[in-house]
Amino acid sequence: MQHLPLISHTRPDQIIAWQHGTAVTASQFLSDVEHLASLLPADQYILNVCRDRYHFAVGLAATILSKKVSLLPPSHTPDMVEQLLKYSKGVFCLHDQLSCDIALPKVLYPVMPREKLLTLDEHEQMQVPRIVASQLIAIVFTSGSTGTPVPHEKHWASLVKNVHAQAARLKLTGENGCCLVGTIPPQHMYGFESTILLPLQSGNALHSDQPFYPADIVKALSEVPSPKVLVSTPIHLRLLLDAEIEVPPLALVLSATAPLSDSLAGRIEERFNTPLLEIYGSTETGQIATRNSTKTNQWYLLPDIQLTVKEGQTWAAGGHIEKTVSLNDLIEIVDAEHFTLHGRSQDLINIAGKRNSLANLNHILNSIDGVIDGAFYMPDELTHDHVTRLCACVVAPGVTQAELLAALRQCLDPVFLPRPLLFLKALPRNSTGKLPREALKQLFSTPPQSAGFNA
Repeated sequence: MQHLPLISHTRPDQIIAWQHGTAVTASQFLSDVEHLASLLPADQYILNVCRDRYHFAVGLAATILSKKVSLLPPSHTPDMVEQLLKYSKGVFCLHDQLSCDIALPKVLYPVMPREKLLTLDEHEQMQVPRIVASQLIAIVFTSGSTGTPVPHEKHWASLVKNVHAQAARLKLTGENGCCLVGTIPPQHMYGFESTILLPLQSGNALHSDQPFYPADIVKALSEVPSPKVLVSTPIHLRLLLDAEIEVPPLALVLSATAPLSDSLAGRIEERFNTPLLEIYGSTETGQIATRNSTKTNQWYLLPDIQLTVKEGQTWAAGGHIEKTVSLNDLIEIVDAEHFTLHGRSQDLINIAGKRNSLANLNHILNSIDGVIDGAFYMPDELTHDHVTRLCACVVAPGVTQAELLAALRQCLDPVFLPRPLLFLKALPRNSTGKLPREALKQLFSTPPQSAGFNA
């Protein structure tokens, strides 16, 4: 039976995390994991909602050590918790806030007994737990951006192989001694892989914070030594650029959750003077490809991943993917290692016989001068005159409706002009920068009276 190590750090004094400006060693991490594992209840499933990324990592490792399963849903709303309970009755919640209103039995992340830490010589052998390769580690749920969240099981061998391939592609080996600062929550698949599993399985370090605002991102980056890697999203990176504040030198910027526009990718590399790599993947597959956005529009598959097309549908298999998965995106295969992306299958729209995609419409909308953020929405239902009409919402202070529609008319057929067009102070994005379809549906079904809602 194959076993794989819980962490790849080989020395007890090797730094595995930075928390509040203090380095956390591998031996301290393992001690914290063992202590927390001894406190976990008998229930099989755990909802880990810890906001501190280090607490989340300890909780995950303690869960693995206890042979329990982490549930990673896209939100913690009452409806989502009810869905988790339908999945399994034996669920408890691990949290690190003084108040937690999630309707589950709760375990508060404990104060760790630092006095019990073993002081190991740097050359002394460190006992790293080894985990059965086939062990079920987590059940992750799709984001719900196109419908109801769907669960997918993840096993240890698959997760480890995935992030090992990522580390090799990014050249983030333990010799780098990098610290990864993430703006993405660890409960999200991208954050789970790239800010938790990647540092634990590459000999690098994670940063405990989850900064959102530009000043907080800069503060987090300032707390750790070089080389620094920023793991982020298009929305966070755009806010960081627009803030025009000095950012500490970066070794690498990673982006995922949505494709970057060419202009934004170019601004990021120029401003931060560092390579930018995008990651392509999904909850179902995990990460499967990368690209240097300023140099090519082609995605480069991770080793052993294969794409095939059957009856117009693209399927992914091989590598860390446990079973063949149907992709929800429109993909053009270039060769055995490369492909181009043309948006999501669900994004395709047909109005009066004319075709377009929401991805293309969003790209055009967000390219207009003065638009900070924007998104199109296609309702499920027909209007009173039995016509499907696109809607859109924008954050564009200083831009009038007439100016925005005039700019759109330069690029779009009139059938794709949004009716209505809603002006907002901020779009209802979640913590990963995505716009769940249900949030948009609610927004357009009950528009705010104060916003510019125009028919």
